[in-house]
Amino acid sequence: MSYSRTLTTICCLLASAISAFTQTPPPARAARPAVAPVAPMEPMAPMEPMAPMPAMAPMDMYLGDLDAQMSMAKEMAKEMTERFKPELEDQLEAVREQVGRMKLDLAFAPQNMGMGGMRAPTPPMPPKAMTFRGMSDDRLYSSGQSALDNRHWDEALGSFSQVIARNGSRVDGALYWKAYALGKLGRRDEATAAIAELRKSYAASRWLDDAKALELELKQASGQNVSPEAESDEELKLMAINGLMQSDAERAIPLLEGLLKGSASPKVKRNTLFVLAQSNSPKAQALVQQIARGGANPDLQLKAVSYMNERRSPNNPQILAEIYGSTNDVAVKRAILQSYAGMRDKDRLLQAAKSEKTAELREAAIGYLAGNSGNPELWQLYQSETTPEGKRQLLRYMYSNGNAEKLLEAVRNEKDPKVRADAMRALASQKAGVSGDTMVSLYGAEQDTQIKQSILDGLYSQRNAKALVEIARAEKDSKLKLRIVERLSNMKSKEASDYLEELLKK
Repeated sequence: MSYSRTLTTICCLLASAISAFTQTPPPARAARPAVAPVAPMEPMAPMEPMAPMPAMAPMDMYLGDLDAQMSMAKEMAKEMTERFKPELEDQLEAVREQVGRMKLDLAFAPQNMGMGGMRAPTPPMPPKAMTFRGMSDDRLYSSGQSALDNRHWDEALGSFSQVIARNGSRVDGALYWKAYALGKLGRRDEATAAIAELRKSYAASRWLDDAKALELELKQASGQNVSPEAESDEELKLMAINGLMQSDAERAIPLLEGLLKGSASPKVKRNTLFVLAQSNSPKAQALVQQIARGGANPDLQLKAVSYMNERRSPNNPQILAEIYGSTNDVAVKRAILQSYAGMRDKDRLLQAAKSEKTAELREAAIGYLAGNSGNPELWQLYQSETTPEGKRQLLRYMYSNGNAEKLLEAVRNEKDPKVRADAMRALASQKAGVSGDTMVSLYGAEQDTQIKQSILDGLYSQRNAKALVEIARAEKDSKLKLRIVERLSNMKSKEASDYLEELLKK
């Protein structure tokens, strides 16, 4: 996916800068005391090996390269963070959900059963201290839901109160869950007040049905004390949900639908929806589709969309397309685009990239399309793009796996210097680039110094010493020639060695 390739590009830039720095002899300094050994870190996933970048001989030139590489890496890292932030948060939530499913499965494993065939309840972990600085509304909201799952009511209350105070797009959901947490803390009057605020300020909210059920539960529980032991029945509910669906699905579905419409915890509702999504019952699948179309609160709608992707029913892509066309909810559309990517539905992703007016969603569609080798869909978009900004956006997704011939065409024909520079950087990053003779010809006709440097870097990454020597013989600019020699000095090649020996004899 494009996120991985973007991260690899940033790592290459940083590794290049660090390699140059570490290979430049530092000035002598006083000996430092020995440092205690650090415990080894867990092994990272193997990355494609990268050739080390050579040290820059003159310090002033080295610093210029280092600054440029670090600047480019910082810019790409910042852009990648903003671009993929929603996707990363979705992936983290998916991991947390998967852990929850594993726990549900383990609840039925015989080895986990205690006396009488029932698993002993696990005591809840103590709540962690929360800090809200720098957290987005979506991240705060997710943290609040995680706290609810772990029965950390005070922690959940803090997260949802922060979401409400920021007055963003998720205030109605935060008001509901604030009322839920207050009810669990026994502060029923405050919980009722939060529901009243939800009803008053968000009269059209899809949380009102859930709030009505919660308000009824609060009234029924008035005068009763809340004890931690009373919450242990949630595990029993989760087991009952799964067991009833396995034994008698038709009887279970109305009961599960009641749980989804009631005031159950977010964990129970998610697992209820998951069990329905895994069922082969047409009624269960119809209920999941109804929720995905907006027939429940927004949190459950997003989960239903993701479960439809996992189910991979032949009708699901068309249903998701209908939902995409009928909603203005950015979060729902983003979840559907992610489902298209999981289904490898390039046609619908391309259509979204062409027609979507929301910049965030168009960027997401482009990012998912970038996973295809050669980027044929992105080149279709490029041909119809009229703005330099739009072309540069597309070129940034063509690193490493773009079409080298089309990138070369862009370098030769584009009039905007920034577009040409981005096209050249993308071309230089290709594993299967254009021929050395073509690159030498391109270098000779080029006037822009930055593009020339990109050509040199591309030839170096291809280990094409012959082309670099040919360029060096004709280069009159002393700084560019020095850059070429520096590259050749770190290449184990007969052509490079012969040329360096030739320079020493002059």
